[in-house]
Amino acid sequence: MRFLVTCKRVTDPEMKIKVLNDGSGVDLEDANYAVNPFDEIAIEAAVQKIEEDGEGEVVLVAIGDEEYDEQIRHGLAMGANRAIRVVVENGETLDSDSIAKILVAIYNEEKPDIFMLGKQSIDGDSSQVPQLIAEYLDLPQATFVSKIEYLNSEVRVVREVDGGFETLQLSTPALISVDLRLNEPRYPSIPNMMKAKKKELKEIELDDLDISLPQKQKVIFRKLVSPPKRKGGVKLSSIEELYDKLKNEANVL
Repeated sequence: MRFLVTCKRVTDPEMKIKVLNDGSGVDLEDANYAVNPFDEIAIEAAVQKIEEDGEGEVVLVAIGDEEYDEQIRHGLAMGANRAIRVVVENGETLDSDSIAKILVAIYNEEKPDIFMLGKQSIDGDSSQVPQLIAEYLDLPQATFVSKIEYLNSEVRVVREVDGGFETLQLSTPALISVDLRLNEPRYPSIPNMMKAKKKELKEIELDDLDISLPQKQKVIFRKLVSPPKRKGGVKLSSIEELYDKLKNEANVL
């Protein structure tokens, strides 16, 4: 089985985000970066499958400049076989539709059995790219997947929906976007980190893909603002005072 898996570079989820004073973006001067956590889960899922089968291939795909290579090598150290980076300067400025069209072009070149992505990236948080790809490619899709079972030429998945879970069975090729509960990604060993440096990382120029991106993106971020600071709690002297506030201030009774 062959997998194509996204490997997006994002700011470290443990880092405290600071918005620039003018609201034009995020202060990245001292930023650390990591693989998007949901993509890391997708990489782990694909690697587990080829390890179980003793054969197959996991191909990573990223969109960006050479600064992305560190995160791509992390995915290769996890066990992916090779990687592709579509060369785009300032890839963070691309909207979901442009990213989807680039990934569609890579899919058409690679022809994997499963196109696996994180359900969303933790920077934009739009959760649009997997659904757009499935629409453009007319692929069976399952989003927010927390369990996967492979059945020859089909895949049975459990996905999380409002109020519970849903089980779907897809014919392959198919697209799957994964959720947090699917697995716990491994931390690559030092020998595997060394091996990752020798694995293929192919660069593809955007102009070499048979696609045309719009001059103006469909979605443009005009301004970012930090969320308001949480206010301190209020100490109450009696149950009667609590009841009064819940009824007359919070309007929940």
